[in-house]
Amino acid sequence: MTAPIHPAKPPFAVKGWHVAAGVVAFFVVVISVDAAFLVTAYRTHPGQVAPRPYEAGLIYNAELKRQRVQDALGWRAGAEAGPNGLAVLMQDREGSPLTGLKVTATLQRPATEHGRAEVVLVERAPGQYGVDRALSGAWDVRIEAVNGAGHSFIAERRLTWP
Repeated sequence: MTAPIHPAKPPFAVKGWHVAAGVVAFFVVVISVDAAFLVTAYRTHPGQVAPRPYEAGLIYNAELKRQRVQDALGWRAGAEAGPNGLAVLMQDREGSPLTGLKVTATLQRPATEHGRAEVVLVERAPGQYGVDRALSGAWDVRIEAVNGAGHSFIAERRLTWP
């Protein structure tokens, strides 16, 4: 008598349910990771940019009004990083020099408040104001000019000294 022959086990074949299970597993992983990122984002960010957004909006509206008044005034300022310090040229709408202004400047480094200084600029020639101050590197300059009638002008520039 001979032993019965057992048929050989068929090789593994990918069937439809294997593909469906793989697709479902893939999307479960993606959705789980996305959900974890969303939960972390909502828990760590309060959703507001300013601690007092209403007051910040009021300040912004006042700044827009100041800029409209300044634009109507028509003044222009040119700032230059001179070898002896800061030089500013103030002109009216027609390009005539503005004289008799009280001009101040705030100098501040772009990345830090170290070295921050407020200086008064002296009128050296009609419409030309300046201050002798040894500077080097990049500085953010905020120029504020006021005339006798109380009209004010503010300009901001980034200047670089050698």
